[in-house]
Amino acid sequence: MTLLRDEDLAAAFDHASRTYDALVAANPGYHAHLRRSVRRLGLPAPGEGLRVLDLGCGTGASTAAIRCVLPAADITAVDASAGMLAKAAAKPWAGGVRFVHAPAEHLTTAAGVHGPFDAVFAAYLFRNLTDPDAVLSTVRSALRPGGRLAVHEYSLSGRRTDRAVWTLVCRGIVQPAATLLGDGPLYRHLWRSVVHFDPADRFAARLHEAGFAKVRALPLPGWQTGITHTFVAVRPEDPR
Repeated sequence: MTLLRDEDLAAAFDHASRTYDALVAANPGYHAHLRRSVRRLGLPAPGEGLRVLDLGCGTGASTAAIRCVLPAADITAVDASAGMLAKAAAKPWAGGVRFVHAPAEHLTTAAGVHGPFDAVFAAYLFRNLTDPDAVLSTVRSALRPGGRLAVHEYSLSGRRTDRAVWTLVCRGIVQPAATLLGDGPLYRHLWRSVVHFDPADRFAARLHEAGFAKVRALPLPGWQTGITHTFVAVRPEDPR
């Protein structure tokens, strides 16, 4: 099986949007880990006056994490899947949250996305992109000088045990459940996309190469230690 990309991946997420929230709810710590990654941005709560871009918001779990940690922030949430975005937008939100249907690759031309932003949060996005370097360049441009980036992503540490645990969970639990729900291709893509994505040290290097500073790769707790990381970085201040 080849990796799903672009329109094929968006269509698979459209179909999976019916049951996506139920599947992620079975992942211990899923929502708590997202909130932890938002806190790792180091932004002052409650976030009044801050503008945050939630890139690849899916059904709104990452949006909810941002809203929980920074309840006063202005949030623009973007996703390429119309089905996932519709699920997100249908949830009850306080003011200051807007949803935009656009691929991350077309962020600069998307109506309703107006930078600069104080922070960009991207959860489970970059391993799904055809050209992650181009999107990192776009993200850097969307941030104000000194703005912060947090990437919450499946990125293996490089140890054999981490890949083995990931494969066991996917093949033993996630893929059988997803197949019963009619979404087997997407969740087979999930397993393969992680195995083929940058290990944590390589993605951190990719952030450096894209012009970000103060890059750190921070592990997440529980069974995902060594499997999921928060990558935090800063757009450097412009030289005077």
